[in-house]
Amino acid sequence: MTLEEIINYRRSVRHYKKQPIDEQKVKHCIELATLAPNSSNLQLWEFYHVINPEILMKIATACLNQESATTAQQIVVFVTRQDLYRKRAKKMMELETQNVLKNSPTLKQEKRVKSWKMYYGKIMPFLYVRFFGLFGIFRKIIVNIIGLFRPIVYQVSENDMSVVVHKTCALAAQTFMLAMANENYDTCPMEGFDSRKVKAILKLPYGAEINMIISCGIRDEQGVWGDRMRIPFDEVYKKV
Repeated sequence: MTLEEIINYRRSVRHYKKQPIDEQKVKHCIELATLAPNSSNLQLWEFYHVINPEILMKIATACLNQESATTAQQIVVFVTRQDLYRKRAKKMMELETQNVLKNSPTLKQEKRVKSWKMYYGKIMPFLYVRFFGLFGIFRKIIVNIIGLFRPIVYQVSENDMSVVVHKTCALAAQTFMLAMANENYDTCPMEGFDSRKVKAILKLPYGAEINMIISCGIRDEQGVWGDRMRIPFDEVYKKV
């Protein structure tokens, strides 16, 4: 299919056939999801590919027994890991340093390496650190002062940074669903779930958060609820 055909094919499926889907194909779609754009390339995400029938049943229960979950052949849980920011920032700093040494003129290497070390070694840890909202308040004070003199990003509270991480993970989730559609597999992104139960089922650490749970399978004839509806385009399209 072309990209346009894939986008038109993808629907949120509420009921799947009792027909197995290829585990390796789903895994490959998750691999493609890791290529999604993400903030500062920190990749603060994890993907839990659930194929165990017993765990599938438990997650379906945590998803309030909605049919998208109870009839799913497999489930992928998209998880944010803001708590891994130091580890991921260190890895990116090492990568970008190597990129500079490999691709930049010798005379500019020292300055560019220093910039990446500042960005991933100082700025990113400063932005992502959390402590009961206090660091966020401190960051807000700083950016509001700087904003008096030049343009700056104001969304730096601890809640703001959590939103950034979840937006990033949602981009991966959308990429996954499009990749699945390309395999003629169906999906449904679910937000109706008991996050505490899901975290317990998957044994996730305290710092992890559930971004989205996506059920997978092959659509039943009644799996799509009617024709697709969208708000008229001229109501949402604003040419500036």
